Amino acid sequence: VQLQASGGGLVQSGGSLRLSCVASGNIFSINSMGWYRQAPGKQRELVAGIGSIGPPNHADSAKGRFTISRDTAKNAVYLQMDNLKPEDTAVYYCIVVLPQRTVWGQGTQVTVSS
Repeated sequence: VQLQASGGGLVQSGGSLRLSCVASGNIFSINSMGWYRQAPGKQRELVAGIGSIGPPNHADSAKGRFTISRDTAKNAVYLQMDNLKPEDTAVYYCIVVLPQRTVWGQGTQVTVSS
């Protein structure tokens, strides 16, 4: 199983970006998908996650600004990021939680200038 993430880039404070991540390979079922981020000198942290049932969850730092969504038919997960702030600057990683293991994507850089 491989993950291909895209959509990162450079944006000014207050701007928006939409991250996409598509899973490919031998996928029979997906428990959940999500996004983490890691800023320089900081630990990797959960941004948002979405499962097969129940509402998605967003980190406090993301609530009201970021929205995670999922396209089950495409094995894809998206992260709409609005009102971006310089502190959102980080490498963003998508993950997919399979019944047997968790797979991480390669990361996409998001840089927010002030």
